Formats: sequence, C-alpha cells, structure tokens
Amino acid sequence: MALFDSEFLKKLEYLSLVSKRVFRGSLMAQRRTMQLGSGIEFADHREYTAGDDFRYLDWNLYARHDELLLKRFQEEEDLHVYFLLDCSRSMAFGDPPKFDFARQVVAALAYIALADLDRISVTAFSDDIIADFPLTRGKGRVLSLLKFLENLPASGQDTNLERVATGFVHRDQRRGLAVVVSDLYDANGFDRGLDLLRHRKYEPRVLQVYDKYEKDPPDMLGDVEMWDVESSNSRKVTVTEKNLRQYKQLFDEFMGKVSGYCTRYALGCTQTSTEITFDELILRMMRQAGAVR
Repeated sequence: MALFDSEFLKKLEYLSLVSKRVFRGSLMAQRRTMQLGSGIEFADHREYTAGDDFRYLDWNLYARHDELLLKRFQEEEDLHVYFLLDCSRSMAFGDPPKFDFARQVVAALAYIALADLDRISVTAFSDDIIADFPLTRGKGRVLSLLKFLENLPASGQDTNLERVATGFVHRDQRRGLAVVVSDLYDANGFDRGLDLLRHRKYEPRVLQVYDKYEKDPPDMLGDVEMWDVESSNSRKVTVTEKNLRQYKQLFDEFMGKVSGYCTRYALGCTQTSTEITFDELILRMMRQAGAVR
C-alpha cells in the first residue's frame, strides 16, 4: 500500500478539522502574536476566544450562521514549526517500519500546522543533516511535502543528534518549535542535541517511536547471530532468559530517561509504539493536550 494514498489524505483533512474546531489553534499548543489591523490582506477565520478584539469579528458570518469568528490576516505573526526526522537505518526496523510511521506522523502534524497558517520545514537526519524541505506555508504545499517525505530513504548511519542540532541552530532562521521524531538510539546521548536546541531558544518537542518487539522481544534463546541495523555489523551470541530480562530492563530505563528529561525541562513528550495508526496517535495527542474528550 502506498505511504500517502487517497485515504491518508482524507484522514489528514479530518484531523485538521478536529484540531481547528475543537482545539482552537495549533496542536502544539503554542500561542501566536496577533497583528490584526485594517488594510492587511485577509487570510482565514478562527473561533473567537475570551479577550479577543471585537473589532475583528466577522459580523456578516455571525448574522448568517450565529457563529463568532475572527478574521485572520496575512500579517499575523505565524508560528514556525521545524520537524527533525530521523532517517537512520534503525528507523527501518519493525512491522510496519518505524520510518513509515514516523513519516506519516510528520505529514499529519505538518498538515495541521499548514492549515492553521503556520510555517513548517522538515530536516531529515542520521549522523548529520541529509536533506531539507524548506520553510513553507499554506495547505497548497502539502503535495510537495508528501513527495519529499516519500522519497526519503532510511539509509543513514548512526544517529548523532548533537551534530545535527549544531548545524540546525546555526542557521539564519526564526526561533520556533523543534519537533524531533526519532527512536533516539543515539550512542552519544540524545540529551546533548536537545540541550543545544533548548539553549538556543528553540522549543523542543519529542516524539519517540519504537516497535513492539524492541520493547518486548520474542523468545529467541540459544545461539543466535545478531545484526546491528545501522552499522550492519554482526555478532554471534548465546541468549539466555537472564539476558532477555536484562534487555527489557535496559529498554524500560532508556524510555524512562527520555521521559524524565522531558519532564525535567517541561518539554512535550510522546512515546509511542507503531502498533497504533498515525491518526490514532494524533487524536491521542489532542486528548493529552485537552483538545478532545
């Protein structure tokens, strides 16, 4: 099945409508600075919230539909959302592959942001930045975005988030949200890259993806040959029940370290298995943000 088929596009539009009607703003829960005034090009409507200026209510719509909607203009200071997408080989693992799931989630979040008049970009990385979808705005750019994501291979080497973040933060761009979508299997430590983003005044959001067999591997006791999916190195080992228990403990500790880091610095954090669909995950994120009950 194609990664982005017609059914996928229908789900994107549904998620966008849910986010706009119920959440009243970006899924990332980041407020914008309004610059609404006369003589500025009209762009869209949004729902009225307490404290908004009555001068910008669309009274014609109110008369026809009894809805309080504010006019939005092109000069409104939009939110910049930067997606950092892990393309290392470990992301190709799983059924479905973590990389396919991650690309669908990025596409969905980016579409919601574009529909809300935010600006988005995508930076693909492994041990370094390997490709960029430049900063853009408007739902009309979604097909170009999907084509970019579909053509990305999961072929990079070891993840190095610190090196990636170093290159990213030295770009001449406005600060905004930095959504890191990755399994975070970084031998140098995922926290170094996130530290850089925080110190340079970006607002990191972590979306950690894992496969169910990474969390709870099947019993494979005895002599086996194991492969490192990123380096392609192999090693013959003897797996015992004790080894499996130790592995599960280490995996749980790693997940706890990620969530603990995000809690300590008040960062948004979503840890998810690929067992659910991308749209189920987005709706779950909305519920966690208080958008959907």
